[in-house]
Amino acid sequence: MRKLLVLALVGLVAQLIDGSLGMAYGLTSSTLLLVAGVAPAAASASVHLAEIGTTLAAGFAHWRFGNVDWRVVTRIALPGAIGAFAGATVLSSISTEAAAPWMAGILFTLGAYLLVRFARPLRTDRVGGRLRGRFLSPLGLVAGFVDATGGGGWGPVATPALLVSGRMEPRKVIGSVDTAEFVVAGAASVGFLIGLGTEGFLLPTVAALLIGGLIAAPLAAWLVRIVPAQLLGAAVGGVIVLTNARTLIRSAELDGPARPALYVLLAAGWLAALVFAVRALRRTRRARAEAAAASTAAAGPSAATVAATTAAAGEVPADLAATGTPTPR
Repeated sequence: MRKLLVLALVGLVAQLIDGSLGMAYGLTSSTLLLVAGVAPAAASASVHLAEIGTTLAAGFAHWRFGNVDWRVVTRIALPGAIGAFAGATVLSSISTEAAAPWMAGILFTLGAYLLVRFARPLRTDRVGGRLRGRFLSPLGLVAGFVDATGGGGWGPVATPALLVSGRMEPRKVIGSVDTAEFVVAGAASVGFLIGLGTEGFLLPTVAALLIGGLIAAPLAAWLVRIVPAQLLGAAVGGVIVLTNARTLIRSAELDGPARPALYVLLAAGWLAALVFAVRALRRTRRARAEAAAASTAAAGPSAATVAATTAAAGEVPADLAATGTPTPR
């Protein structure tokens, strides 16, 4: 019972991170299951089965808060499902001994990518034009394959790519990626069911992760408006890097002073990424404040009066809100 309660808490925290950041439910959950000694294929299969429920709840919540671009969802979900089914088939055919370092390597790489990505300023400016299918389809295919073989990766691959394009609001990137993941998780689960059978799913684990995720999904869709993605991404990336480094170091059979030295080096890199993330967040907020002040000054006294009234009421002007969300439908 204690183990199931811990897994439910992990599912809750993982969904809070995923719903606020657009990634890391699978990475966080799969990393924990690997550390607990679960076989890679069973870990990925169980996480994806739980994600069918959590992503459905997250997608509904994001839709209610106006965070979904359905055009993007329809163009990325089907290729993602194809990639996820193929990835599940590949992982199901690999032995546990061979799959463990492979899966840990993918998770470690994605965690390192999160560290680097969120240590730099996030691009949130939007340019004209729409994302084309020739960009969205290959992106979904690759993200789906990585997601199934690594036990997570849909968000870390798809979300940054859409953010960097600069053609979508950050909140809509996160909402659309989370909503499309429902189809991806379903396709991966079918692939694992064919490759592993029903015994490949750890149903108590699935239930615990699902319960925690369902509780967190509505709250996460709301938190996406206020949580600094910069800090959250760097923090989660460091946790994933350190936990999966354990499996890789064990596979490489590193002993003696090399093992603690490597952990110290990774921890130092994590700390540096957090420092850079804080500095980038402060620069971004300072730039927005200066731009708002310049815009208010150029607009004249009436705009200044409105801005002063808004500030006195404790509200955030629209041009200062990085991921502002309209009132729920």
